[in-house]
Amino acid sequence: MPCVSVCVRGEWFRVPFGSPSGSVHLLGIEALRRYYQAKKLEDASGKSEFSMLRCRGGELLQLKDKAEDVLEDNDFVQLVFPGESGKYDFSPRATAAQQSYQEPKEYISLDGNSLTTADLVSLGQGLFKIKLTHVAEEGIKKGREVIDTFIREDRVVYGVNTGFGKFARTLIPKEQLAQLQENLVRSHCAGVGTPLSVERTRMLLVLRINVLAKGHSGVSKETIGAMIKAFNASCLSWVPEQGTVGASGDLAPLAHLTLGLMGEGKMWSPQSGWADAKAVLEGHGLKPILLKPKEGLALINGTQLISSLGSEAVERAIAVTRQADVIAALTLEALKGTTKAFDSAIHAVRPHPGQMEVAERLRSILDSKIFPSQISESQKSFDRVQDAYTLRCIPQVHGVVNDTITFVHKVISTELNSATDNPLVFAETGQTISGGNFHGEYPAKALDYLAIAVHELGSISERRIERLVNPSLSELPAFLVKEGGLNSGFMIAHCTAAALVSENKALCHPASIDSLSTSAATEDHVSMGGWAARKALRVVEHVEQVLAIELLAACQALEFLRPLKSTAPLEKVYQLLRSVVSPWDRDRMMSPDIEAAHVLVRQQNVWKTVEPYMDEYRKKKLKA
Repeated sequence: MPCVSVCVRGEWFRVPFGSPSGSVHLLGIEALRRYYQAKKLEDASGKSEFSMLRCRGGELLQLKDKAEDVLEDNDFVQLVFPGESGKYDFSPRATAAQQSYQEPKEYISLDGNSLTTADLVSLGQGLFKIKLTHVAEEGIKKGREVIDTFIREDRVVYGVNTGFGKFARTLIPKEQLAQLQENLVRSHCAGVGTPLSVERTRMLLVLRINVLAKGHSGVSKETIGAMIKAFNASCLSWVPEQGTVGASGDLAPLAHLTLGLMGEGKMWSPQSGWADAKAVLEGHGLKPILLKPKEGLALINGTQLISSLGSEAVERAIAVTRQADVIAALTLEALKGTTKAFDSAIHAVRPHPGQMEVAERLRSILDSKIFPSQISESQKSFDRVQDAYTLRCIPQVHGVVNDTITFVHKVISTELNSATDNPLVFAETGQTISGGNFHGEYPAKALDYLAIAVHELGSISERRIERLVNPSLSELPAFLVKEGGLNSGFMIAHCTAAALVSENKALCHPASIDSLSTSAATEDHVSMGGWAARKALRVVEHVEQVLAIELLAACQALEFLRPLKSTAPLEKVYQLLRSVVSPWDRDRMMSPDIEAAHVLVRQQNVWKTVEPYMDEYRKKKLKA
């Protein structure tokens, strides 16, 4: 019989629809009856006034409607008394995630060895479900057999029948081994701060599953199977983003992730929003995980918060770096710069891969025989020898960012497919070996490096914005607006860019140079990789916003060079921006324009616009 989960003052009840003619009101009365019964209170269900909210989107249900007409099997509903408000998260961010979610049809197979950063981000966006390869299933089975053998033989193994950290020499009786794992998870749920977004929690969960799929953690097929079912149903735990020191792994965040899977704490799904974890699981036909010996430790000990956030930072860095080249080219055109500094001969004698790649991109979209520019043609009689560094040295500055990203991407890709808990299980030799793969120094150092590198894109972009808005440098109207004085134009937009760049300078201070001893000096050196990952993401986002402002300013500058046209690819970028932001003919609120341009950058639309032209340029150059 179809059922829904109904929340009454924080208590959840599974209630059947009843007869086909049963109303939403009757459904609420039945939920109330069960609530009063559970609380051992006098049944006042028939006398109570209440309203019913569908958790997905916060929709107010009409009590007289037939339940089967407005609700689905396994739906989630909240009953609210007069004067009370819903306790669950109907905020714009949570509601948008619920309303935009569409259950994926395609699968990605996990084997613990081949997950990419791009795959992980796509999984976070809810674009795929997951399953294990046959090889991974066999490895998991063999790894678990090692742990089960040790338990049968009463062998002492750290984290299986001993305490943790400072309590590693404390033996735990066999009858308390399950409680040991549950206590570990509950006690380590000590995170604070804003919870991870739905997308980032998905990434964290699937990455932990991928690492367990290697077969070196000793978890059972039943446990990892339950985790996969939760992921595929998009049942996601409440995970505060702060609390990890990055060794012994990301303990607090992963403990919160595990707690929800145990049916404790809070959990989110597209159907329920944020609700009681057990109710969310049961509402999707799932059962809470019952931890076996070692499994609590295996689920919380690893670098997956650092690596999942790091993967998003790397993927966004790749996108913003490519588009920075395009936006810089627009600025160079608007400032009537020369393309001489991008000649291939210059870069061949200093052959850093990133530098050569940026120079080639610039050549492919700036003035050439393939894509001529009327603006550049108009300046050839002036024979400008060279430009300021922010224009002339784009390949050298942007180039090292490319090379840094390549290095960081390699480190993070390795980390995604590494066994990072302790002790590790080796089925081929029947051993467990204690080590330090949980230490997050590798991804922490790499992500600090990433932040420093990507920041430079914002730093040089802000200086190019200065050149665009400063009439003594640009030969354009002050702040790119007519009737200056009456209008302020891009004056404060430049201030915003400067403020973001200044924030990034502080955020670029390396997290990984810090360490504080924890766990009574047992864990006496840590990576601080969680903060390295979070601030790297903030740096990347700030750079996206600075480049969005440069894109706006460069396109506004082109308005004063009309009727002259730039190259075909750059005119297409101009048209792209103008499809969402009109020219600045008088002062107006700037924030919506910046946000619209930021969306173009986040969605990689600037890159997608010019990429076909770059391909055309390369093909024609090869034929020439």
